[in-house]
Amino acid sequence: MTQTDSQMNQSARAETRPGLAARAGGWSARHRKEAIFGWLGFVIVALVLGSAIGTKHMADADGSSGETHRAEQMIDRNFPPIAGESVLIQSSTHKPGSSQFQAAVKDVGRRLDAIPDVKRLKLPTRANGGYSKDGRSAIVTFDVPDPASKEAKKRVDPMLNAVAAAEKSHPGFRIDEFGDASANKALDDTLGKDFERAEKLSIPMTLVILIFAFGALVAAGLPVLLAISAVAATMGLVAIPSQVFPVDSGIASVILLIGMAVGVDYSLFYLRREREERARGRDPRSALAAAAATSGRAVLVSGLTVMVAMAGMFITGSKTFSSFGVGTILVVFVSMIGSLTVLPAMLSWLGDRVDKGRIPFVRRLRRADGEPRVWGRVVDGVLRRPVVSVLLSGAALVAIALPALGMNTKLTGFEDLPKKLAIVQTYDRLNQAFPGGQVPANVVVEAKDGVRQPQVQAAVAQLEQKALASGEMFGPIDTNVSPNGKAEKIYIPLAGAGTDAKSNHALATLRNDLIPRTVGSVPGVNAATTGETAGTKDFNDLMAARTPLVFAFVLGLAFVLMLVTFRSIVIPLKAIALNMLSVGAAYGLLVWVFQDGHGEKLLGFHSNGAITAWLPIFLFVVLFGLSMDYHVFIISRIKEAVDRGMKTEDAVAHGIKATAGTVTSAAFVMVAVFAIFATLTTIEMKELGVGLAAAILIDATIVRAVLLPATMKLLGKWNWYLPKPLRWLPRTNHAPVLPDRRPEPAKA
Repeated sequence: MTQTDSQMNQSARAETRPGLAARAGGWSARHRKEAIFGWLGFVIVALVLGSAIGTKHMADADGSSGETHRAEQMIDRNFPPIAGESVLIQSSTHKPGSSQFQAAVKDVGRRLDAIPDVKRLKLPTRANGGYSKDGRSAIVTFDVPDPASKEAKKRVDPMLNAVAAAEKSHPGFRIDEFGDASANKALDDTLGKDFERAEKLSIPMTLVILIFAFGALVAAGLPVLLAISAVAATMGLVAIPSQVFPVDSGIASVILLIGMAVGVDYSLFYLRREREERARGRDPRSALAAAAATSGRAVLVSGLTVMVAMAGMFITGSKTFSSFGVGTILVVFVSMIGSLTVLPAMLSWLGDRVDKGRIPFVRRLRRADGEPRVWGRVVDGVLRRPVVSVLLSGAALVAIALPALGMNTKLTGFEDLPKKLAIVQTYDRLNQAFPGGQVPANVVVEAKDGVRQPQVQAAVAQLEQKALASGEMFGPIDTNVSPNGKAEKIYIPLAGAGTDAKSNHALATLRNDLIPRTVGSVPGVNAATTGETAGTKDFNDLMAARTPLVFAFVLGLAFVLMLVTFRSIVIPLKAIALNMLSVGAAYGLLVWVFQDGHGEKLLGFHSNGAITAWLPIFLFVVLFGLSMDYHVFIISRIKEAVDRGMKTEDAVAHGIKATAGTVTSAAFVMVAVFAIFATLTTIEMKELGVGLAAAILIDATIVRAVLLPATMKLLGKWNWYLPKPLRWLPRTNHAPVLPDRRPEPAKA
């Protein structure tokens, strides 16, 4: 049998046995009313259902790990939810012993004591360490109940007003409040404005880029509509699993971020292929069938690959990551289903009207066959000099990735926020006057027979004495016995900035030496330490232990999926290598910009000498998933050409040129949206935005337009190598289905 005969037989088999994506697209095109109104009904039902049952968020203790998690569980068992607040009273002209200073302190206490929600109010004394060593500052402390409730903002307002009134009544004094409740209120207000601005910018920017991608207003609007509807449906659906597995409060932002990215990607893949087939002369029904069989199949494989990558978050052992895994997998699945069903129905209904609102000058940037002129020249140059292209681009990416070898991680705290925020300035002054007092170690002691027993209290007193004598811990040391009398919290300020070497050494001294020799030696007593320093240490330890497992899981499953899809052992190995180069380059840029501080002036932050602890794993799974999106789309197009008899070198040139515009457009959308996050207030959002934007840009340009075609040309026929023991794998045809000659159904 000749090669041509074999290809014809393969095409015939594809026609008689169309794939899942082709069948879904064909059904939607024939039943477009059912598909369109079914999708709208699904989105509405999901939103209503989610609103009715509500999304259940996990408790603070669920997001911690190690000893920190044990300490937080003790707190949850024994203490009502409260937030500690501090009022800093300072004067450059009056000392604490003066009548004016004492009057200011008493006035603050009187005003706060009159507020019902103020609990455990403590005025400063020499004995409790309420006066600073420099003799210029005093601190008033109190608690605010249930700081995480919806009423928390209203509850803290009278306290802030009372402090402001006291400052106004005492000229020459600076009186400010800081604590969990007041800081959360200030941050919520700031971040709320940030995200509102980001939302207002992201959709218009996406539309502008898509207008340039399609050269038509209607075509540009379809991907945005699909992405928004998929995100909305997922926001409602995530409430269902949250009843069993409570989710992190940040899951909505993650769903929006990933949902907009993949929703636009999948629509672009599908829509651009359908338009390309129409431009080649196919009738509307055949063009849609070809798009369903090719780009639809690529969307299906890409979606499964992304979900596999996101599933890696379940391996971390962190409930926060697990909740992000639930949200991202769900939004990718919904976006994939929408692309395979409602999108072909919309295209069938619109027909060539999808090109309404054409932008003439944009369309002139493309050749008649739809291939972008710029990328055509780039790919031709790369294929002429593949060795030079691989060496230069590979060396550049390795050089960019090198700083990642020195990456440090930490959980961010108040000290990492921009110094321009008033609440951060108050925090800095408090920490300067009372070192470590605002991010203390919180030693939680739990006793079966109660902590008020003499031997327990004697051990607590001994712990306080040894802590002060260590030189690594300071006053004021505060304690708080739970209402049930079974637990006690001991707040011990640590040396250092909270997560630096000094703080970690002080924590080690506390955990490994002082606690075992004091409260830890009392029979029937359990003791554990929490706080910012402890939380960062325990989280970093968890990530260090689980990161190899996450990488092995994601890379292993992605390898198997691509092996089955393309029946080649080289394609998945090369895909993994190229994607790891993208991720490594993103890590290196993050270290250079944020950890080393080279982007401080440009992005408006102060380097804390580390990268946010949760970011490397999150970036890996997200970037690997999104990069595989592009890789599967491009390789599917190349394999399609090979299956139709084209030589590998010609197929590479054709496949990359034909998909470059789509990949670049999708990448620019994501880069633009992610870049908005780099303008937000918090350093972790800046890091997230820069990391995602840089990696996607590198992947869509250097990796896909240079490294991929160069390596594929060098490998030649070895790209499709499959060892004999694996040749039992099922064959899949990447060529488009034959034109469907049945008459088109009447338009809805």
